[in-house]
Amino acid sequence: MTKLHERIETTLPIEEAFAFIADFANSSRWDPGVAASERIDAGPVGLGARFRLGVRMRGRVAPMEYRITTFEPPTRVVLTGEGSNVSAVDEIVFEKTATGTAIDYTADIRLGGWMRLAQPFAGGAFEKIARDALGGMQKALDERAAAQAAR
Repeated sequence: MTKLHERIETTLPIEEAFAFIADFANSSRWDPGVAASERIDAGPVGLGARFRLGVRMRGRVAPMEYRITTFEPPTRVVLTGEGSNVSAVDEIVFEKTATGTAIDYTADIRLGGWMRLAQPFAGGAFEKIARDALGGMQKALDERAAAQAAR
């Protein structure tokens, strides 16, 4: 298992930051490691909502399916993902700050099948993926906050 943790802050209000990030159909808009993302069920985003992602892995795009397993708006969402010999649990915690929102993102990633043999050596690659994802999240949220301020 590889556990990753990153924290960012944005001026976007907590309710809007939560709504945008909890809807994993948006993940391709902020995570450069996600080639495609879509909602695969109907209804409002909430407990049990399902998403299909095309995740970039070693030069190819691998399918993963995520499901919201904990939904506590606007402070916490947990998504569990499975696919292509990878499982992940992403916990995203939102905290209101004086200037907007702080976001703590923790991901537990497990490799399965023959890939589990590489798990001890994959930490650095996963850390880069996490930094890139949170950098993209920061940029997307800040752009949304700037667009809101311009209105």
